[in-house]
Amino acid sequence: MKKIILTVAAVFALSFANAQDKKESSVGFAKGDVYLTGAFSFSNDKDAAGVKTDGLTVAPGIGYFLTDKVALVGNLEYMSSKDASGAKTTGFGLHAGVKYFWTPASQFSLSIGGELGYDTEKNDVTNVKINTIGLNVPVGLNYFVSNSFALTSTWGGLNYSSAKADGGEAATKLGLNLDMSSIKFGLLYKL
Repeated sequence: MKKIILTVAAVFALSFANAQDKKESSVGFAKGDVYLTGAFSFSNDKDAAGVKTDGLTVAPGIGYFLTDKVALVGNLEYMSSKDASGAKTTGFGLHAGVKYFWTPASQFSLSIGGELGYDTEKNDVTNVKINTIGLNVPVGLNYFVSNSFALTSTWGGLNYSSAKADGGEAATKLGLNLDMSSIKFGLLYKL
């Protein structure tokens, strides 16, 4: 886990140092722009039975603008959770897709995307492995606080997933979530 966090930090630091040699660019996005993004979340839950679970997710990503308004996006995800009994679940994910930005050249921009993802997770006590394939259409916001750094958020949208445990039947889920119950925040650095 420490190696993943240090690797992400090193990529951001090297990108920042490399960007200092470039001419100052304007706020927002344009065709050919590349950006690094990342999200980090930590949770500490307690259910009705009093069972506590700690969770951690780290998700570095990258985007490339094919046109002034359309970007190819991709990210890797590392997930880990541990409950009070000591059972630990770890997983990895790979997600790729496209995003459409309504006002990419401005300081504030709304986006909608389409992402296909594959996640796998395994519980170290039960040794059950779950593989999930999903399609997500999230809504997003970007707010540039400087020419290179932006605060990002994504939430809800339309999603479909099919999860299958070792030797079990696939469980599918289809949902439309436009409230703020599934909002995620992150940072973006434009190279």
